[in-house]
Amino acid sequence: MRVLAVGAHPDDIETFCAGTLVKCAKRGDEVFMAYLCKGDKGHFKIPPKKLSQIRKKEAENAAKIIGAKVLGGYFPDLELYANQEARHKVVELIRLAQPDMIITHFPDDYMADHNTTSCLVVDASFTATVPYYKSNQRATKSIPPVFFMDTGAGINFQPTEYVDITEEMRIKERMLDCHQSQYKWLKEHNHIDLVEFMKKLASLRGVQCGVKYAEGFRQYAVWGRIKTTRLLP
Repeated sequence: MRVLAVGAHPDDIETFCAGTLVKCAKRGDEVFMAYLCKGDKGHFKIPPKKLSQIRKKEAENAAKIIGAKVLGGYFPDLELYANQEARHKVVELIRLAQPDMIITHFPDDYMADHNTTSCLVVDASFTATVPYYKSNQRATKSIPPVFFMDTGAGINFQPTEYVDITEEMRIKERMLDCHQSQYKWLKEHNHIDLVEFMKKLASLRGVQCGVKYAEGFRQYAVWGRIKTTRLLP
């Protein structure tokens, strides 16, 4: 399978669904990790232009651990809108990846970039199948199933599917550890230790499904996207 994960910023995917992507890579899937925003405002001292370069490299290093391809990095942080320009970019991204399954943000998360990313991915994943919607990439053959990953601290999110990531936790930590620029930012701005924050959420989801660590998902359950077989690993 071809699996596309789309986050708003570098480190979102690593925080909320990297364990699942590790399992996808293990079973032989081709994995794409995409970010719509540059991650250029997540620091108190490093200026945006320099920070965007740092975060691009961090994203590449994290993806390299599981052999995933990195896409995206189109828009400045907090300047992502559900408009035609952004939709076209996401259509191109989806057509490039040709995914059998997409993972992205839940549409009711804690900040605008996450919510807008969710809206754009759902919209563009349908639009990408329409041949007369022109872009530089060929149309996708079918409407891909979409799974929403967890929210910040799991608030307002009740998973309908779980993935046991107990054996993958060490690799997930390594991937998250590539994002060193965010450790200081999140400690100062959000008052959290990112790794501890991630592990607590994974532990909570694990308790819910009877394992040590898990990641939770909700399928976007609408006509045309539901399959009879399980797609998550």
